[in-house]
Amino acid sequence: MYHRTDPGRYKISRKGIEAEKKVIDSLSKLLDELQTDKPLIALNDNLPDTTLWNQCLEHHRNLSDGPPSWFQSPWLYTECYMYRRIHEALTQNPPISEYDVFKKEKDHGFFESEQAIIVLSTYIQELLKNIEDLDEKFLKEEFLKLPQVSLWGNKCDLSLSAGADSSQKSDPLQSVEELKSFILVDHMEKLWSVLTNKKNLNAQSTRLDIVLDNAGFELTADLVLADFLLSSQLATEIHFHGKSIPWYVSDTTKHDMNWTIKQMQSANHKWMSRCGVCWEGYMKKGAWVYHDHLFWTLPHEYSRMAQVAPDLYTELQKSNLIIFKGDLNYRKLTGDRKWEFTVPFHQALNNFHPAPLCSLRTLKCDIQVGLKPGQGEQLTKTEPEWMIIGKYGIVQFDAAS
Repeated sequence: MYHRTDPGRYKISRKGIEAEKKVIDSLSKLLDELQTDKPLIALNDNLPDTTLWNQCLEHHRNLSDGPPSWFQSPWLYTECYMYRRIHEALTQNPPISEYDVFKKEKDHGFFESEQAIIVLSTYIQELLKNIEDLDEKFLKEEFLKLPQVSLWGNKCDLSLSAGADSSQKSDPLQSVEELKSFILVDHMEKLWSVLTNKKNLNAQSTRLDIVLDNAGFELTADLVLADFLLSSQLATEIHFHGKSIPWYVSDTTKHDMNWTIKQMQSANHKWMSRCGVCWEGYMKKGAWVYHDHLFWTLPHEYSRMAQVAPDLYTELQKSNLIIFKGDLNYRKLTGDRKWEFTVPFHQALNNFHPAPLCSLRTLKCDIQVGLKPGQGEQLTKTEPEWMIIGKYGIVQFDAAS
């Protein structure tokens, strides 16, 4: 940290140390507030979303007799609030205001998943060599594999592993067949129909949106899926939606997206490097587009998007299919409510229907809708913790109309 031979650098380092101390003090205060059920307090960092957050706090104050506190407020709200407070602690303390406190864990997850990424990179590059010659039957077989790889990549969630290693070690393609019986809702045929119908109609453009979850292996699997869809002309443009700030430990930011593509490019492996080169090319051409609207890091359920962020809702209405990755997105899609297992997904979305959409998620929270009668009860009987252990997954579709 100290550079005594360079007075300018020494001064910056001293500033960094002082900033670190202030951040640690702020986080210690936050921990104490959380552990002792203190009232939630307003943000004061003057970022673009500060007013919206403070309006949320006022709303919750009006709902209860007293000020909302950590143990007496909706879990989704307080959980999001905690991550926003962590970000506040950093932003108020330059020169480390842009520092991602979760970067080390995210980078580790990528590097520890290298063998699985090599398998996936090799698979997609070999497939793309002859993709124009594939008949529809074979194309469909390949299509049905890759959403499953993306689905099970969602197991790699650092916010739920307390930062412990959650990288992908096994062959992700081999795992597809092994894990197929653990998909409780399987609407992959519906995804195929949506995309092939657009292609068969010779539509000028087919837009796919992916609302991202975790960086690391899961993001790489999402990019491989996007590459396949673009190269097979099942989609002509793909829009990625990530977080504008470090969020839920491993959630993808713009920096994570750019870093992942650069790491792939510079990898000492032919097919990994080829993927990185192709992906950067898609970004430069505009075939892939990254968005990071601040709504994704607000505590609102998605049924309020049209009211709170009408610009984002209008943007999503341009899509032919939106894929929502992971548990937090599912919680926000369904309002984080304790629904009956058999409640239709369409109903649980509570009028959030910007376009046809699909949730790809491994179950790590106690919310699930759209199951067959008795399916949830039977799982509860045989495996009481089935909803929170990441063993089961869903590919759950809603047609929007």
